[in-house]
Amino acid sequence: MLSIVIPSYNEKDNILVAAKRIGSLMRENDIEYELLFVNDGSKDSTWEKIREAAEIDPNVVGINFSRNFGKESAIFAGLKHATGDACVLIDCDMQHPPETIIDMYKLWKNGDVDVVEGRKSSRGKESLLYKAFCKVFYSSLNKSSGIDMRNASDFKLLDRKVVDALNDMPERLTFFRAMSGWVGFRTENVYFDVAERNSGESKWSVKSLIKYAINSITSFTSAPLHAVTVCGLVMLLVSLVLAVNTLYNKLSGNSLEGFTTVILLQLFTSSIVMISLGVIGYYISKIYEEIKARPRYIVSEVLNKKEQKSEE
Repeated sequence: MLSIVIPSYNEKDNILVAAKRIGSLMRENDIEYELLFVNDGSKDSTWEKIREAAEIDPNVVGINFSRNFGKESAIFAGLKHATGDACVLIDCDMQHPPETIIDMYKLWKNGDVDVVEGRKSSRGKESLLYKAFCKVFYSSLNKSSGIDMRNASDFKLLDRKVVDALNDMPERLTFFRAMSGWVGFRTENVYFDVAERNSGESKWSVKSLIKYAINSITSFTSAPLHAVTVCGLVMLLVSLVLAVNTLYNKLSGNSLEGFTTVILLQLFTSSIVMISLGVIGYYISKIYEEIKARPRYIVSEVLNKKEQKSEE
């Protein structure tokens, strides 16, 4: 059976479309399936639409969070509740073309493959600023983690043993897009063109994208901490050069007052120190969040038509 996890936040106009389109595709290809819609504390009628979809299709499973916990939590809640032999992650807005699921499924079933990565051959309609931001973000992750994140996405198929490996990880601050590559296993790529959004607008603002990037980098790599060390070494070299230059001028009788230089150097050094303290403090806050061991999410309700029928 194929479990299809669909994180949903304020997707009232996309739920029924996604359920109908993906469900029809599965039935046409004679694939046993379940659709797991994870309502991430939506403020609209998303949960009511999931209920409606479950009335139409008995293979729909609804998972309702007590509040908004974020997409990462929704993904791992879906993986936790998935019961299939393989699991596919897909966005609810249909920008990930459902037809690609069939290609992933065939590649997994017929080949010696555990992970099928959906990679973007084109990014669709995005601003130049957004594309530049993504390029810098993934380049930084590639260099710091050693994992190929070029044109990566959350759209992928995972074998049951990969799902189990991810579910067994105790960490709570996660970056699924990179973790699915970090666990290893045999991987193949499938390329797709990002489609037009079925309805609604992107939930990602500039502020939320920056926050997501910072959380992802600090959750998955210690590169910023190493950058602090590099900055310290650079400042040490600068200090040594200035010290030698100052002593030479003093001994040769050519020393100047240099008030402006001292002030600028002090401002620059103080900025480096404060930024470094901020980076270290951010990692300490992440450690604090981890050791509290709070759950990634809280489920308030699970809607499963199959279970309801068996109980009745």
